[in-house]
Amino acid sequence: EFPYVNGGLFREQHPTPEFTRKSRTIMLECGNLDWSAINPDIFGSMIQAVVTPEHRGGLGMHYTSVPNIMKVIEPLFLNDLKATYEHAIQKKRKGDRINDLNDLLKRLQSLKIFDPACGSGNFLIIAYKELRKLEIQILKSKGELEGTYSAGKLDFGNEMRSVISLSQFYGIELDDFAHEVASLSLWLAEHQMNTFFLKEFGSTKPTLPLEDGGHIVHGNATRLDWEEVCPKEEGAEIYILGNPPYLGARNQSRQQKEDIQFVFGKMKGVNSIDYIGCWFYKGALFNEKNDSQCSFVSTNSICQGEQVSLLWKPVFQLKNEIGFAHKSFLWANNAKKNAAVYVIIVGIRKANHKPKLLFQNGIQKTVKNISPYLTENNNVIVKKRNEPFTDVPSLVFGNQAIEGGNLILNKEEKELLIKSDFKAKDFIRPLYGAFDYLNGGERWCIWIKEEQLEDAIKIPSIKERINKVREFRKTGGEVARSLIHIPYRFRYIHEGLKNVLILPRTTSERREFLVVGFLKSNSVITDAAQVIYDPEPFVFSILSSKLHMCWVKAVAGRLKMDPRYSNSLCYNTYPFPILDKSKKSELENHVYKVLEQREKNSEKTLAQLYDPDKMPDGLRQAHHELDQAVERCYREEPFTSDEERLAYLFKLYEKMIAEEQERDTLFAQQKKTRKKKKKTTT
Repeated sequence: EFPYVNGGLFREQHPTPEFTRKSRTIMLECGNLDWSAINPDIFGSMIQAVVTPEHRGGLGMHYTSVPNIMKVIEPLFLNDLKATYEHAIQKKRKGDRINDLNDLLKRLQSLKIFDPACGSGNFLIIAYKELRKLEIQILKSKGELEGTYSAGKLDFGNEMRSVISLSQFYGIELDDFAHEVASLSLWLAEHQMNTFFLKEFGSTKPTLPLEDGGHIVHGNATRLDWEEVCPKEEGAEIYILGNPPYLGARNQSRQQKEDIQFVFGKMKGVNSIDYIGCWFYKGALFNEKNDSQCSFVSTNSICQGEQVSLLWKPVFQLKNEIGFAHKSFLWANNAKKNAAVYVIIVGIRKANHKPKLLFQNGIQKTVKNISPYLTENNNVIVKKRNEPFTDVPSLVFGNQAIEGGNLILNKEEKELLIKSDFKAKDFIRPLYGAFDYLNGGERWCIWIKEEQLEDAIKIPSIKERINKVREFRKTGGEVARSLIHIPYRFRYIHEGLKNVLILPRTTSERREFLVVGFLKSNSVITDAAQVIYDPEPFVFSILSSKLHMCWVKAVAGRLKMDPRYSNSLCYNTYPFPILDKSKKSELENHVYKVLEQREKNSEKTLAQLYDPDKMPDGLRQAHHELDQAVERCYREEPFTSDEERLAYLFKLYEKMIAEEQERDTLFAQQKKTRKKKKKTTT
């Protein structure tokens, strides 16, 4: 019988909870609080605090703070609406101003805001509030021009008091509780804005009785048809936004893997796509058919490494482009103990000639294009290569053991083995993984060549270890079982003749340079690092340069925030300069200066030396001089920023790809001509 018990709030039957004295007291205390100015972000924070971490992680539930939500909605649609308002009120003729303001009100009424991973509704709530605030500005200006606004009151006459309704807001949420909270949050936001409206104009539409709220659908956004959830209507502008679940390929459940298969179909490499890729791809499909734009918060991974070719190629094929982007920044919200994670924001739209905006550290820059690496280059996608563009030595993985630890020795085990039989030292070599190399660890391994096997197994302790390797491989996987016939050695047995150059596979995001180094030819490198066998010294200078590090940070995959160096993505794709003897000689001199500075600080580990906060001045200066020498190999004019370095390298990469394709085409034509000529002769 009460007129306000409608709008769907009590559509479903809910069992009445059993209250204890304590829970009843808490409810009464909550009722006595002043909730009028509550930040809607509290609902997201509440769920994040209540839901168990395991459950929250499984659903990919994340809650974004209001300032970060503004980073999404401002460049997506709000700044454009505000600019239209400013343009309208600056018109010279009063009639033009009124007409433009009326048109803007109609435009506000035609908007649809859609969050296909809405959680507790934060994005929708903030978007609703910001649009209502803009509407109030428009109505004030219009009332002043028409003479209907004075002394803080606006005479609405027969007009609707607000053109913006909750029915313009759409959402999809997988979690039932969050989906219910989103609907409730929107009603609360409407009540707050109605109260604000009343203070501004002395009149407002009553909050009660409740009417139908936002269109919040409980379901799986990867499976639902977005056009059914948020249908296109004549003249409507649709803006899709949100903070979908991230979840890299290794962290996805079977259901999520199936979701990705459902969205991308039989696309190559689909099993390696991040879960959030579903939202970008479905957003691109939606944009292709509708007058819409979309923007999502995401981890950096979608714009790094292999993800770029897997996700952005199909997005661009749907005639989409990146309209704006925020480069990496620290994501945070009001939830208790929220995880610190770096994110990006990427907005996509149908390709057009409108300006594109790139944001970094709060600074906005208008650019001609935004590449999938969030640089100012063309949409060139760096693809894996099996070999480098130029004549440089191959970079390969270190030696993979697969021996259960039986061929690897610590310091004590090495000494005991030699003590048991002095001849054992002939079969022991220093072993380096990335950690050993960077932190000064000491490990060794048993290294037996085929022609040495007969002598090696005469040593009982070595023979025992070989037998243990054989047993380990018998019970292992397919690869391990394939190595049973060679239990005395690693899977791979690469070695250098003169020296080896080691490059750890993972480097800290904080480091300014890759920490590469030369080791003696008898050193064995594990697969935790990558190796170049017997390189010329100049290669060290290129890999150690700031220029190369810029490339790595742009194209490499990541382990959390740390770049994962890949020979196929980082080394083989890198535009190495063509060097003559004098240039190589100059670079070699700088290599020796860097090594000399390392030697001067030999009491410190390489990890300590390359900590950017603790790097010795001499080593830093040696690297600075090396950088200048490397960059002169590319051009005489110095680079002024990392952005400029990266833009230059991408242009070189694009040029090298084009030249390679031209050569391949010419070769194919020549082959075809020879074949035709041979056929004619016959």
